[in-house]
Amino acid sequence: MKAEPVIQELIGGRLHLSNGPIDVVLKAFGSARNVSHAHEAAARRFITILPELCAELPDLRAPAGEAEPQSRVGRRMAAACQPFRKIFITPMAAVAGAIADELLAAMRAAAPLDRAYVNDGGDIAAFAGPGQTLDIAIAAVFSLGAIPFRSGTIQVRHGDGVGGIATSGARGRSFSLGIADSVTVLAKDGATADAAATLIANAVDCDDPAIERRPANDLDPDSDLGDLLVTVSVGQLAPARRNAALAAGLARARAYCARGLIIDAALTLQGETVTLYSDFEQHLERIAS
Repeated sequence: MKAEPVIQELIGGRLHLSNGPIDVVLKAFGSARNVSHAHEAAARRFITILPELCAELPDLRAPAGEAEPQSRVGRRMAAACQPFRKIFITPMAAVAGAIADELLAAMRAAAPLDRAYVNDGGDIAAFAGPGQTLDIAIAAVFSLGAIPFRSGTIQVRHGDGVGGIATSGARGRSFSLGIADSVTVLAKDGATADAAATLIANAVDCDDPAIERRPANDLDPDSDLGDLLVTVSVGQLAPARRNAALAAGLARARAYCARGLIIDAALTLQGETVTLYSDFEQHLERIAS
């Protein structure tokens, strides 16, 4: 029997939307009337998303640039992955972020809002209106940079350019080619953050007997990664190997930042966290001395 989408209100004025592999928690802020309109619009749009994506799965699993998805979410996925296409990536790398972006767009089109967020399994689309801020908790800590933080919380402010926050890594729900515990990325929208986090997490890597890998299609015959080796487990690494893996990921994050694709990134592996801006500040300090 085909499962029906689940739409239910949660405490704190949040709305929970679930359908197959998609599980979303969202919230709008504003007048009661506008919040109601926004949540209703998100629920209506949510019901149609999974059937649309299922209808074009072959295109979404093809390497970026090889197909042209027709659904709005599919087009968001493809557009987000296009700037990264020199490295193997399929639109599926941006699916959660693109869904979050689509639902946030539906909410904002339905009514004027003060603030809003859509959390699709940890990949988040966020909006803060004029004079507004939105605090979002994250697993990794951004220790420096232009985005304020406290106790593992990102504060999204109106006009700062952050519209998406996404986390990827070997411990997540999706396969990873790398070994990062987590890579959290800030970008202009959820789909771009999702794609970038995936590829930066893939770059956090090294060769070590403590790392177990298997072909992706051995674990999931339908995986868009085919026979590429994905990480199954990571044993304790020597500090030099751990640091080299983080440095490789940081180099990719820095390149994406230089191209204007991301705003910041935090990379964590076995108790060590590095961020773009803390690394940059330390670099400036070394030059000054």
